[in-house]
Amino acid sequence: MKLLLTIKFLLITVCVSFAQEIRLTEFADLKQIYGKPLSSDDLLPMNELGVDFGYVLYESEVLIASEESVLKVENIRDFAAVYLDNELQGAIADNHKQLRLKSMPGKYRLRLYVENIGRITYGPEILDNLKGVFGEIQLNEEIIKHWTLTELKVKSFDIKHLKFSDIGQHTTPGFYKATFLTRRPRDKYLDLSGWGMGEAWINGNYLGSFWEQENQQSILIPAALLRKGMNEIVVFELKNNQQKSFKFSDVPVFK
Repeated sequence: MKLLLTIKFLLITVCVSFAQEIRLTEFADLKQIYGKPLSSDDLLPMNELGVDFGYVLYESEVLIASEESVLKVENIRDFAAVYLDNELQGAIADNHKQLRLKSMPGKYRLRLYVENIGRITYGPEILDNLKGVFGEIQLNEEIIKHWTLTELKVKSFDIKHLKFSDIGQHTTPGFYKATFLTRRPRDKYLDLSGWGMGEAWINGNYLGSFWEQENQQSILIPAALLRKGMNEIVVFELKNNQQKSFKFSDVPVFK
């Protein structure tokens, strides 16, 4: 009898554990939220694009001469995911301005997806409040010129108008969607451990942002935003860590 009860308990535990993992099923391309592109020989901070908060894509054609080239950024505020064509190379930030690129020699589209994490509102640096990428970017000591700058309207775009398709295989930033069943709406936390950086929405309502470098790795989902029955969650991922699912937690999740 005890053995049967133990097996039953283990089966229930396993089922609950499995039920907590939500698989992503759909993907929406980032190009749907592109603003009007601006061409510039030199880099421009976000401020000169009229972007006070949010995301900007910086692009330029580059020639990779060796399998390991070094990218050096003079000023980056605050964070950028770096891609060659559609392949993630890594990230740069204000405290990490150099990145070793790993790719075969050839011509590539260098893409820097940049986020302005916040603005200084007090202190001696309040007058030095430029955001984005500015100054110079060098590839193997040569200055990169001829940039295309595009605002990414992540927060201002109504995600209800995004067009999703089968999730497939994607390596670039974009929007991921999943649905899940809720029988009894209650407060819970969206566990985004293993994800990179981005934003999340539940049933069309904005939840908040996440970043793998932060201590807290979860976002609160208030019960008031959940429906009894089917619910929809959308996650925007800037630094594509190739996650295919997420989990819920009853308590906040920390590193």
